[in-house]
Amino acid sequence: MKILVVMDVDAKQKQWLETAAPEADFCYCPGDGTQAGKALDEADVIIGNIAPDLVKKASQLQWLQLNSAGANEYCKPGILPAGVTLTNATGAYGLALSEHMLAQTLAMMKKLYLYYDNQHQALWRDEGPVTSLYGATVVVVGFGNIGRNFGQRVKAMGAHVIGLRRRQGAVPPEADEMGDMAHFNEYLAKADIVASCLPDTPETYHIYDAARFAAMKKGAYFVNVGRGTNVDQAALQEAVAQGHLAGAALDVTDPEPLPSSDPLWKTPGIYITPHISGGYHLQATHDYIVRIAADNLKRYRAGDPLENIVDLMTGYKA
Repeated sequence: MKILVVMDVDAKQKQWLETAAPEADFCYCPGDGTQAGKALDEADVIIGNIAPDLVKKASQLQWLQLNSAGANEYCKPGILPAGVTLTNATGAYGLALSEHMLAQTLAMMKKLYLYYDNQHQALWRDEGPVTSLYGATVVVVGFGNIGRNFGQRVKAMGAHVIGLRRRQGAVPPEADEMGDMAHFNEYLAKADIVASCLPDTPETYHIYDAARFAAMKKGAYFVNVGRGTNVDQAALQEAVAQGHLAGAALDVTDPEPLPSSDPLWKTPGIYITPHISGGYHLQATHDYIVRIAADNLKRYRAGDPLENIVDLMTGYKA
């Protein structure tokens, strides 16, 4: 079995992979696969996010294990050859992204961004009342691994957590209620904080438009770590600039990088980070990703069902 690894891995992580498939022939070629050459032609398995347009060159490919949770680019017609199994890294990003979301939420609610700006002006000024997660209603849109991790953290701080998924299901320990997208606007109207963890799919494109922001409670906060395409950014900018929303924290935009001329940059109350909540910024995330790949390698060798198989119709973990 020939395995091409296009994600960055250190010596420890290589050992995890090679222990999971000791008889395999590994080729490590970090990047997008453009330099893989013959290894790409011969690969039975690819681990990492190879450039989608190169997948068809892997004529022997049987299984592609992504290092991302998002899989939309690989689900488009003509990308994956027939019979190739696609798996993602769902489960690796919950810790890092939920902590980032929590930090941004508290920074907005406690006005830490304002005080940081004041510091640069040597300005000793009380910015007035703040709000608390204790007793707040937090609606988490997209209650998968990331959403559940965030729900767990804010619930522990006294928030009432409502998780939203495509279909309503049982209430997990990380939530107080579960709802579905059929009643989206009703839940938005209840929220003090709307935290979005949605993927990029045709159904989620601009799901947050002017009407959705208007449906949110006046003074609510909006946090997005899903995809920038989920948001009509002009509508969000207007909702914050006009004071309907108290603030918005975005780790994702459309496009990325966000052009320097975009008004989001200079809108008071909007706080932008450059899609850095995930990736390998937290060592634990990098380790989780490789562990998922190694565990799936063991399953693959044993002929057992793989974890995190992606439904090509939805782009979600099946």
